[in-house]
Amino acid sequence: MIAVFVGFSFYQSYEMDKQQQFLDEQARVEQAERARQVAQAEAQRAAEESMTPEERHMRDSIAAAERANAELYRHGSTLYARREGISQLDTVRNDLMSIVFDSRGGKVIDVTLNNYTRYAEGERTELVQLITPNSARMGLELHRNGGSEALNTNDYIFDTNIETMDDHSVITMHLDVDVDAWVEYVYTVYNTGDASRDYVVDFTIKQHNIDAMLKSGSEIVMVWNNRSNRNERSFQNESMASNILYYAEEDTDELDADGELEDIEGLNWIAFKQQYFSSVLMTKDALDASLSFKTAKDGNAGFVKEFDARISIPHVAGEEQYAMAFYYGPNDFRVMKGVEFMGQDAHLEEIIPMGGWLIGWINKIITIPVFQWLKSGGLSFGLIILILTILVKLIILPLTYKSYMSTAKMRAIRPEMEAINQKYPNPDDAMKKQQAMMELYQKVGVSPMGGCLPLLIQMPILWAMFRFFPASIELRGESFLWADDLSSYDSVLQLPFNIPFYGDHVSLFALLMTLSIFAYSFYTYKQQAATTAGQPGAGMMKFMMVYFMPIMMLCVMNSFSSGLCYYYFLSQLLTMIIMFAIRRSVNDEKVREKLLSDKPKKKSRFQQRYEEALRQQQEQVAINREQRRQQRH
Repeated sequence: MIAVFVGFSFYQSYEMDKQQQFLDEQARVEQAERARQVAQAEAQRAAEESMTPEERHMRDSIAAAERANAELYRHGSTLYARREGISQLDTVRNDLMSIVFDSRGGKVIDVTLNNYTRYAEGERTELVQLITPNSARMGLELHRNGGSEALNTNDYIFDTNIETMDDHSVITMHLDVDVDAWVEYVYTVYNTGDASRDYVVDFTIKQHNIDAMLKSGSEIVMVWNNRSNRNERSFQNESMASNILYYAEEDTDELDADGELEDIEGLNWIAFKQQYFSSVLMTKDALDASLSFKTAKDGNAGFVKEFDARISIPHVAGEEQYAMAFYYGPNDFRVMKGVEFMGQDAHLEEIIPMGGWLIGWINKIITIPVFQWLKSGGLSFGLIILILTILVKLIILPLTYKSYMSTAKMRAIRPEMEAINQKYPNPDDAMKKQQAMMELYQKVGVSPMGGCLPLLIQMPILWAMFRFFPASIELRGESFLWADDLSSYDSVLQLPFNIPFYGDHVSLFALLMTLSIFAYSFYTYKQQAATTAGQPGAGMMKFMMVYFMPIMMLCVMNSFSSGLCYYYFLSQLLTMIIMFAIRRSVNDEKVREKLLSDKPKKKSRFQQRYEEALRQQQEQVAINREQRRQQRH
């Protein structure tokens, strides 16, 4: 150890010397560069002072003319004339949103949702702004004179024309890009009274004779960028829920959490998803795209994610029209489920994180319809969650009863189990003890997995609730008791510091949930203690089950949806009431008498498989012992 330490010290000293030499050399180079720049500036200043006003004017005029000629060559005379000027802003409204169109770029620069407000220091007075002017960018890439540098239509001023009809408005943006060559965007905003239709803005790209201005003759490159504003109370939860999603080959996927650039093929739609809102680009034909995003460092950045999409639109010479559409709206299952594009189901509801295929189907077929039915009755959301919790408990009540009875049976045969433990105290007889236990289970008709299987069967329902509440936009902004927003955490005390793994606030619903979990775990452990006493690891199991799990849940759930914490609190409370009622109705002595009756018991499939596994294990142990004996001789 001393040799390694001394050797490492010498090595570290050598590396530090090398690093210092590099820094010294870098400082000398930087100093020389600064001296050169100072000398160059002095020379320029001296030359400037020696020039007459006429010479300065001539020099500036020549430089300006050279820059103008370079820009004219780069853009061409047609686009060059469209660079400067004040853009025109036009606002089109329907009952659900207001959309601002900018003639510079011919793009949407502002989408404000009329029925949703954003969280701002406890108040909800500002409307949700889905697209913001300072970050919206959309345009086609063009190339002139065979150059590699791309020109983007986002930088030029379009001609605007708006036609308003009874239930829709058509906004046409036209840009001449060259002699007898043009690009046109046609937007259609609807006001039909159907949310699934009115949140969708039809978007058609028309072009004429731009083939020579495409870098690749087989595709048109469209660039689409935007920032997502912070709309929710918890920056961490909103950031985790915000991502780029895409639908390809009848399947939905999303970018990795780091947001690194990914090239995706065959896309039907691309979604800039926030926690409760999305901007989605839908296309008629499957497209390829390069997608990426950047995440804000903290909640003070003013935004959550910066989304970027570079889309390749297949282009065939002579084809002049490309049908697309934008969805600007909430992540509301009922609304998204009804969205169609070109007469086909758009499958936008896949944006909402409802869980995998099993969990998702439970939420879509059972949870959401029941929730909406209860909501239609005008009940408060606190009462709706209570009723929903009771309904869930009633559905899984038979499984709960079966699980408890399995525990009661194991508790009833505790004397026989202790006798087997005393008969085989030697660890080398573990297999014999297991076999004896299985014979006892078979004799009395008890399955050691009887208490676990019902719990496993009801897990999909519990997990469905876990996915439903944080994704349910119906809870957003709804208050109950001290919680002013059931979709976010309830803070009854703001801490002046941050506790690792916990946070900087105290959620009362999370505390109540934790206490209920502790009480249920403690009660359950007492019921199971009869069957686990004396077993290896019983103390550790008690610590994990009674103490560690509630603390872990408190840390995890402190920043989660208060509606979810409220549901889990009610769920644990009702479970304890149900278990207490069952416990009072079950007589352990009668259970024991019934188990120890002389009636023959049929082996369960688990017992049969377990005994077969024990038999095979015993045979393998015997073979290993025989092999070791032969090797010794």
